[in-house]
Amino acid sequence: MKLESLDFENNEMMPSKFTCDGQDINPCLIIEDIPENTKRLALIMEDPDAPMGIWIHWIVFNIHVTETIEENSVPGTQGTNDFRKLEYGGPCPPSGTHRYFFKIFALDEKLHINEGCKKKELEEAMEGHILATAELIGLYSRENKE
Repeated sequence: MKLESLDFENNEMMPSKFTCDGQDINPCLIIEDIPENTKRLALIMEDPDAPMGIWIHWIVFNIHVTETIEENSVPGTQGTNDFRKLEYGGPCPPSGTHRYFFKIFALDEKLHINEGCKKKELEEAMEGHILATAELIGLYSRENKE
């Protein structure tokens, strides 16, 4: 499986449009080579460079199988991010350049967990049901805004 965006290349700077300095909306994501028996997709966006440890920016699960997650969309059921919200929270690093990992999971079943779940609950529900994964890394620094 492969994950990319039309808005930025892997390991390249994300446009400020998708951050707290811009419109704070999710970028368009393109998913390729989804396994044939995939029933649902799940997505986690996180920042491993946050001062307090991994910071969760977006959790979405039970996404119907699709090759495109549209910009500024809610493609499935959302979990609670570390901003304590049920929505995309864009990059907003306090200093330096941070990495933002978009991780997509192809699942063999619909998950039976509730909206607002945390990352740990999602990971536990996905256990044993992941057919494939892919990731895309975007970079952002508030010092280098567009």
